[in-house]
Amino acid sequence: MRGYFAVGVDGVSKAMNLGNLLRIAHAFGASFLFTINARVRMADAQSDTSRASGHVPLFKYDAASDLRLPQGCSLVGVEITEDAVELPRFRHPTRAAYVFGSERLSLSQPVLERCEHVVKIPMKFSINVGMAGAIVLYDRMLALGGYPARPVRPGGIGDDIPPPHKWGEPLMRMPKR
Repeated sequence: MRGYFAVGVDGVSKAMNLGNLLRIAHAFGASFLFTINARVRMADAQSDTSRASGHVPLFKYDAASDLRLPQGCSLVGVEITEDAVELPRFRHPTRAAYVFGSERLSLSQPVLERCEHVVKIPMKFSINVGMAGAIVLYDRMLALGGYPARPVRPGGIGDDIPPPHKWGEPLMRMPKR
């Protein structure tokens, strides 16, 4: 997959939800993780069985104004708002940081104001932050992961699907003389 992405959460207060989101982000290959105004300690996120914070950088920000992203990285808010783009109609930026709201609350106004894009999952009601993270990251993987169009018939495999990647021997550089 080209580019990179990060995952963050604004105002999280439940350790289980933080742990689930971090684990999902780690599983999909997030480059870094972040929290804004977290009301729970990372040490309490016991549901993060992959120990994401030990493998992926985690940045903690006290407020939206403190948030720092790499140059060229678009902040994408995931929120149910009137003007949000429905996820299936959204073209993911190559370099993106997705930020999710906390439990029972929306993204804070200061975070929404920082977002370059706002997307929503077209559903009847709000869902768990970890589940929302999985849906958004799966959609990103489908959109930017080099997958071809789906086959025309149900269950069929198209002819243009590349074979599974096979790992070869490590490449060794020859020392310069």
